[in-house]
Amino acid sequence: MIPRYARPDMVAIWSPETKFKIWYEIEAHACDAMADLGVIPRENAEAVWKAKDVEFDVARIDEIEAVTKHDVIAFLTHLAEHVGSEEARFVHQGMTSSDVLDTCLNVQLVRAADILLDGMDKVLAALKKRATEHKMTVRVGRSHGIHAEPTTMGLTFARFYAEMDRNKNRLEKARWEVATGAISGAVGTFANIDPRVEEHVCEKLGLRPEPISTQVIPRDRHAMFFATLGVIASSIENIAIEIRHMQRTEVLEGAEFFSMGQKGSSAMPHKKNPVLTENLTGLARLVRMTVIPAMENVALWHERDISHSSVERGIGPDATVTLDFALHRLAGVVDKMLIFPENMLDNMNKFPGLVMSQRVLLALTQAGVSREDAYSMVQRNALKVWEERVDFREQLLADADVVAALGVDQINEKFDMDYHTKHVDTIFKRVFGDS
Repeated sequence: MIPRYARPDMVAIWSPETKFKIWYEIEAHACDAMADLGVIPRENAEAVWKAKDVEFDVARIDEIEAVTKHDVIAFLTHLAEHVGSEEARFVHQGMTSSDVLDTCLNVQLVRAADILLDGMDKVLAALKKRATEHKMTVRVGRSHGIHAEPTTMGLTFARFYAEMDRNKNRLEKARWEVATGAISGAVGTFANIDPRVEEHVCEKLGLRPEPISTQVIPRDRHAMFFATLGVIASSIENIAIEIRHMQRTEVLEGAEFFSMGQKGSSAMPHKKNPVLTENLTGLARLVRMTVIPAMENVALWHERDISHSSVERGIGPDATVTLDFALHRLAGVVDKMLIFPENMLDNMNKFPGLVMSQRVLLALTQAGVSREDAYSMVQRNALKVWEERVDFREQLLADADVVAALGVDQINEKFDMDYHTKHVDTIFKRVFGDS
């Protein structure tokens, strides 16, 4: 977790202070449930809540852990310092450390997901705004990086919106899947604690009871969560790559906003570099880097080993903090992005009329020419456009075979740009509905 790429709200979720507060709430709610069941005295359960406004001393807990070599025991010892040893003697009764650790981790992941979903809403809003704004702004579509056929800038933004909307749905499902808690004891059998304690704790923390746990909550849930974050990161990179290509000097169809006083290069004062989207590409790699370790955490020995623990201490904060930052950066980039429609038309016309080749091909086949002959007729004229930068329509009009098959009027009709935008409204309705 690097402060340069971190926002305070997400960082706070992973702070030691927040973690210990959640641990405390788990223990206190468990005591309440046990008191309700008559397992421990009511006064002892109530005594635990004396610490509800305490800011737990992280340094003191670390000091105790240096001796105990056990983080949960260190916390419980510190809690007893606030509550009183006698009053706190029933805290953690029948529980194992993973009951606290795993339930806390899932609370943190749920809270992180809520912040990420808010960030995704901001990205979606920015994409929708720009899609609407440039719904009919014509630009050339490219396949293999080569001019293909006309599309619109609005459709580019709309397809990114649809992709991010799918990702939001995936994250909502991943949030639901990871929102479980376990207060089930040493190997998940509830031998020393009533399942109703787990139900009570989960209800208070906004979780569902894990249907069947071992000493830990099954890690396939977490693997799916981090895999979803990896997919979202890849979609961020997908958008970033498109913007980076658009900002290339010889393309310049769009660009990141360049603020007053910003410098592009220490050596070349003329430079305007796509630094934000390049940064997003790098951040996406960092998020994806957490996916494989999360998947490798699924396979644990028997009822549990500890190989997953050190991994999650790293990837939990790193993936969510980095992705949160990336989403907000992307929303800002899209919202402030500069669009250059004139350059889009200039780029399309570098090889005049060439993007209409398929229309001419189809017209020839419909006029009775075999596909093989039609392809040859179109290609021989198209290659001249590539090689000599001549006008494609003029070449066709000078080709006796093409004119004989189509006639002058039909050739001219095939260069109507509106032909390529006639279904934009239909696509927008599919993506955005009637809004």
